[in-house]
This record gives sequence, C-alpha cells and structure tokens, in this order.
Amino acid sequence: MRLEHCNRKHLHKMEIFAASAREAWQSLGAMSDLPDELPSDPAELRAFAAALLERCARLERLLKLAKDAQFGRSSEKLDADQLQLVLEDIDQAVATLEAAEDRANPKTRERRAAARRANRGQLPEHLPRVVETLMPAATCCPCCEGGLVEIGHDESQRLDVVPAQYRVIVTRRPRLACRACHGVVLQHAAPERLIKGGLPTERLVAQVIDAKYHWHLPLYRQAQMLATHGIALDRSTLAFWVGYAAQELKPLWYRLRELLLASPKLCVDETPAPVLDPGRGRTKTGYFWAVSRDDRPWAGPDPPGVVYAYAPGRGAVHGLRLLGGYSGIIHCDGYEAYKTMTRATRADALSGTLAFCWSHLRRQFVKIEREASPAPASPSSTRSRKPSAADLTPSVARAGRRMPSLWPQP
Repeated sequence: MRLEHCNRKHLHKMEIFAASAREAWQSLGAMSDLPDELPSDPAELRAFAAALLERCARLERLLKLAKDAQFGRSSEKLDADQLQLVLEDIDQAVATLEAAEDRANPKTRERRAAARRANRGQLPEHLPRVVETLMPAATCCPCCEGGLVEIGHDESQRLDVVPAQYRVIVTRRPRLACRACHGVVLQHAAPERLIKGGLPTERLVAQVIDAKYHWHLPLYRQAQMLATHGIALDRSTLAFWVGYAAQELKPLWYRLRELLLASPKLCVDETPAPVLDPGRGRTKTGYFWAVSRDDRPWAGPDPPGVVYAYAPGRGAVHGLRLLGGYSGIIHCDGYEAYKTMTRATRADALSGTLAFCWSHLRRQFVKIEREASPAPASPSSTRSRKPSAADLTPSVARAGRRMPSLWPQP
C-alpha cells in the first residue's frame, strides 16, 4: 500500500510538471516564432533541440555583451599583472625541474650556467661594487717554491641586497663653558625636526609614506613588519606621522598644481578607490583625480609632472575645484562631467578646450568586432552543422543530416 501511495505521488508530480511544461511552451510559442507543438519524429526532435541550443548560445552571447557594457571592464586589454601571475607559476615549475636536473647531471648544470651568463645583461653602473678577492691557498710555486705573480684574473658579478636595517640616531650637543669668564656657555642649536619632539627621522617618515601609497602596504602591516625588528609602534602612531607629513607637504602640492595649470595642455582623469566607512563596517567609493603633463614625446620644454587629489565623488564640482581657472586644452575621456565643466551656462565654467581620448573610441570598434564574431561551438556540435534560426520549423527533419544524440533514443 505504501508503494502504491508513492507511485501515485510521483505520478501526480509528473502530471503537474507536464502541465507546467505545456503551459510554458504555449506561452513561449505565442511570443516568438516557435511552432505550436513539438515535432513527433525523433530525428526531427533532435534537430529541433540543436537549433534551440544554437539560439540559446546566441542569446547568451548578446546578454554577455550587454552585461559587459554595463558592469564589465572599461578597457578591452587584459591586465598585465593578471597574466604575469600565470607566467610566474610556469617559470617556478620550470625552475624546480631544472634544479633537480642540475643536481643529477653536472654536464647539464654547466651548459645551463653558460647560457645564464650569456643572457645575464649588464648590472647598473650606479650600484656600489664590493670586490672580494679569493687568493689560492698556496702563495709559492709547488715546484721551486719561488714567488708567484698575477698574470690575469677571472671576474664575475652577482646582485646582492642589504636587508632593511633600523638604527638610532643619537644627537649629542656638548655644552662648552669658559673657566675664566663667569656664565659663558656655548652649545649648538638643536636641529629642526619634521615632528617637534617626535621619534622618527625624515627618512623614516618618507619610507612609511612611500610604502603606504606607492607599494600599497597598509599601516597595520608596516607596524607588524617593525615588530619583527623588535620595534613596538602602534598603527595610530604611524597614522599620525603620515597626517603630519601631509600637512607639511601641502605647500609643495599647491606649487606643483600651480605649475601644471600654467601648461597649455593637460591630461585629466579620475579612478575609483575604496575608502573605509567607519560605523557601517564596509567601504565606500571615493575617487582619485589626476592632473598630469608629459611633453617628452614631442620634445616639449616643460618637465613631466602629476598632481593627485582625493574627492568623495566624480562630479563636475570636484573637477572644477582642482582645475579652477584653467584655460588650456584638457585631454580627457567622454565622461559627461568634463563637458559640464566647460558648459557656458555655468558661472564657474572653464574656458578650456576638451580633447577627447581616441582609446575610448577604439573600444567601440572592439565591441562591434566582438558582436560580429561567431559564438564558440559547443563540444556536441563539432561533428555536424547546427540548424539556423530558419530551421525552427517541423521541416528540419528534411535536412537529412546526422545530428548529435541530445535526447534518449526511442
């Protein structure tokens, strides 16, 4: 009885599924060029299914293009760093095999050593050289015990590194007094420091700033690295150093911005940057604006330079605050904010001329080429032709072609 109940239950589910499938098929056929009912012949049904798969692949490709246009990368180029990750793994695997072969075969090791020396290249001349002279153990002739003279030498170079070494600068200022004259005491004035009464030297603060903004090392990681040397510094202390130095560097930033705004042409761009949002436990989107100048390709007289500025958004108001009063040529992309900056209806509009980037126009041709390229064939369709959209009729069986087995054979 229990088995009969299970069979009735499964049969009821199958009836519900079949009714839903028929309803979905009828609604789909009413909205498209699909036939009202499925073909009855097995070969015709397989061909019909293959044609549906082709249509699905084409629609999926169009959907992917639409998603890429809205959410994808703005550049069609592959990130070089991502490609290098794969190449690094391959190089490491090859080096592991070569190391094992070198230990097992001395002749192979010598041959590869000669190839490495041939492709080594020249080390930079500005690096200091430390010469290590290795003399033979014997300094006299083994035959006559006479003195030996140097007739030549072999020389090789290797690249070395001195690990980071923290040190303490102790500044002593002796006080000098005169024995004959009462009250005469001479002492050198205390040198100026970046942070009055602070612990770090200017070199250390510059190292922290460079590691944070150039090499993207957060301050908490730098604090951990200092702890490995036995130096206990809080993250808040490093943050104070960075903020204090930023205030001292502001005049330099204003001066560099003033020099760039005096140029006849500038490049302007903005890029998103995640910013911590205390209280919400997540990040928010900020923007780094960059104003740069580089006249080296056409031998311009001005040196290259770039000024960065952070803003909470990418609207025209932030660009006007950075480029206020500029009247030259602004090389930028087609973002609407740049057009707003030069709109005559604004009271604070720039009088400069916009020169749009040709790379952004090229991307449109890349998208067109992608849309025109055929979709990759599925493994099941490599042995035969798939029907086109015109084959979505009951006459597809008359094609007389061998179709892959997509459905169970009767």
